Amino acid sequence: MTAPSLWLEDLHVGQTFVSAPVTITTEAIKAFAAEFDPQPFHLDEDAARETLFEGLAASGWHTAALTMRMMVQCFPLVGGLVGAGGETTWPRPTRPGDALTLTVEVLEILPSRSRPNRGMIRTRSTTRNQHGEAVQISTVRIVAWRRPA
Repeated sequence: MTAPSLWLEDLHVGQTFVSAPVTITTEAIKAFAAEFDPQPFHLDEDAARETLFEGLAASGWHTAALTMRMMVQCFPLVGGLVGAGGETTWPRPTRPGDALTLTVEVLEILPSRSRPNRGMIRTRSTTRNQHGEAVQISTVRIVAWRRPA
């Protein structure tokens, strides 16, 4: 994991950050689901075949949690990643054995007028499987600290 090092001034629109891959296992899908999202399509292969997913699928929240871990590892903002709202979609399911990779793109940088020590950035984070297919897309606002004078 990289030590936090990026200030608002270090960022520019169009800049991208890419994570190392993370592989999700059947056991991890079921363990997460058992604790946080206990639905048949996350817990039981046989039952999952009869659902919209047509097979075992990770909870979207599991994909989101893995995405957050990858984001912390590849996008080291000083002060951490503090979200300030956004939107997340899951265009296709995450499956057992998927190797997920995250790309974070800086879309907008807004220095604060009322708080000169910080600003807001808007990012698009796309989590893709090993086939390059998007399994999660999030557009969020994140607090970013300005370098002290």
